[in-house]
Amino acid sequence: MPSTMKAAVLHAYGQPLQIEQLPVPVVGPGQLLVKVAACGVCHTDLHAIDGDWPVKATLPLVPGHEGVGTVVAVGAGVTNIREGDRVGVPWLYSACGHCEYCYTGWETLCHSQQNTGYSVQGSYADYVLADANYVGKIPDSLSFLDAAPILCAGVTVYKGLKETEVRPGEWVVISGIGGLGHLAVQYAKAMGMHVVAVDISDDKLQLAKAVGADLVINAAEEDAVAIVHDQIDGAQGVLVTAVSRSAFAQGVAMLRRHGTLALVGLPPGDFDLNIFDVTLNRKTIRGSIVGTRQDLVESMALAAEGKVKVHYHTERLEAINKVLNDLKAGRVDGRIVLDMQ
Repeated sequence: MPSTMKAAVLHAYGQPLQIEQLPVPVVGPGQLLVKVAACGVCHTDLHAIDGDWPVKATLPLVPGHEGVGTVVAVGAGVTNIREGDRVGVPWLYSACGHCEYCYTGWETLCHSQQNTGYSVQGSYADYVLADANYVGKIPDSLSFLDAAPILCAGVTVYKGLKETEVRPGEWVVISGIGGLGHLAVQYAKAMGMHVVAVDISDDKLQLAKAVGADLVINAAEEDAVAIVHDQIDGAQGVLVTAVSRSAFAQGVAMLRRHGTLALVGLPPGDFDLNIFDVTLNRKTIRGSIVGTRQDLVESMALAAEGKVKVHYHTERLEAINKVLNDLKAGRVDGRIVLDMQ
């Protein structure tokens, strides 16, 4: 094993990443060392780099929380993972394991959680450390490139769809057909839902139609709320993946009575809420944050079965700053995956 590795490093918020040689991390008790084969690029990485969230990322930082690869070293006390296993290192790097949230299967709400590529070093590198209790195992039938975006984009929308409580045969609106939204359409179909896809880009709506959306609406050219109510009498659920504040208020309005809106997109600021509408129509507005380890198992299984396929392009690590600029400008079609092999 080499003593140094290539990594993309953030030294100051808002600045480009620097490609550097760093020491290969040393495995401690309970940890794994993973040789990274691929890493998806997520919009959350932009927040880490720009330092625009209330709790800022730890610097210097190697971003990346969709890293997948092969275990090359196992720390003392690890019994559930072996060298050679194919694993992913997700956003939830670790949690305390003994608070009320961890005990009840909500480890993503643990106050003591660590997050990959944010509070601990991530996978924009040749090697990454992982907590053996929180990695996701990659099914043999799923390639590393196909698996990487499931670690965040996939599990996030899968959990968000669960949070809408939409049942098979009912309608869900997916607002925002980007890296998350195109996966949400597929997960919703795999879960037996009827899907309305809403975006302001015809290209993205064509992608939504291609992956199974039953109805597509360009909200820049049509009254999405009116169409949803006219054609399907409102949706039982809405999942907002868009990073647009207007999409959230629009999402509430697209619900039918007793419907549930799940929020996974994270634009800055607030959105307007019609309290009269929410109260009299018994609407629910619910935040949804990534997914638990079990959600990751389930979302990965659906991808391994071929029911969900990530639409992605590959890039090399050296192109990371261009990738991030394209992502910020909305020029990314689907998902970008860094091919580290």
